[in-house]
Amino acid sequence: MHRARDSTIERMRSHRLTVVVALAYLVFLALVALWPTHVDENLAVVDWSWVRWMGNVLDLTPAQSYDVVEFSANVALFVPFGVVASLQLRRWPLALPVIIGALVSVCIELAQHTLRPERTASLGDVVANSIGALIGVVLHHMISRR
Repeated sequence: MHRARDSTIERMRSHRLTVVVALAYLVFLALVALWPTHVDENLAVVDWSWVRWMGNVLDLTPAQSYDVVEFSANVALFVPFGVVASLQLRRWPLALPVIIGALVSVCIELAQHTLRPERTASLGDVVANSIGALIGVVLHHMISRR
């Protein structure tokens, strides 16, 4: 009897923690998405040694190197979304968190287009964010099956 009760309490704690992490992540995501300027505006990403190295290895121009870094950052930004969404929707089909991630990304790009004209709305960002959500779902699925 106590084992079942302890298990229920543990699940409730785990669910609460997931909700808190999800809310913190969504606040962070909203800040990044609606920041008045590009979040990397003053970072001179193409001057970073590893970015120059990558550009040399892949024979990329600085602009192409920046595009790779930006795309990769957009993928990484949505990996947590995929993990948290699949935690919350574990009884739903695996595709649902990815679809929701893509829809959230579309909403972000529309918000940037309408509310932040100084930002650049991009279909490429939606693709990268969706890939990130997919990676997050796959990671969660792989870890939870162990």
